[in-house]
Amino acid sequence: MLPSPTAATRPDAALLALRPTINAEATDAEGTVGYFLHATLRPVLKLQNDLLLAVVADFVHDHHITLRPTDQHHQLTELLTRNTKLRYTIVGLITGQFTAAEYAFYRPQRAELNRRLLEMALHRVLDQVALIG
Repeated sequence: MLPSPTAATRPDAALLALRPTINAEATDAEGTVGYFLHATLRPVLKLQNDLLLAVVADFVHDHHITLRPTDQHHQLTELLTRNTKLRYTIVGLITGQFTAAEYAFYRPQRAELNRRLLEMALHRVLDQVALIG
């Protein structure tokens, strides 16, 4: 028998302990989207960096996409901005590392935070393009 959802608790302290420290001060007030980007998204993206790159590399391989050396940035930008399946996979990869409180903050701001999350993920991928192809 499966435990009821109320009986199970998320290991929020363990999730927070996994995250790397980002050496920069947040300039936005706590409880704002800017603060959330700095305090949550950046550390989670850094934590999930290797998995993010692996997901993009697998997607490129599975869909038989040949990244041309002269056009890699453009190809990856198009892929990460237009492919809904890959975008949702990346969002799930990151949001799955949120604590319950972070997810509660994320829900009402989902559209804006997903846009920024995907923008930050794209920059990470483009900065490490050599590890994709």
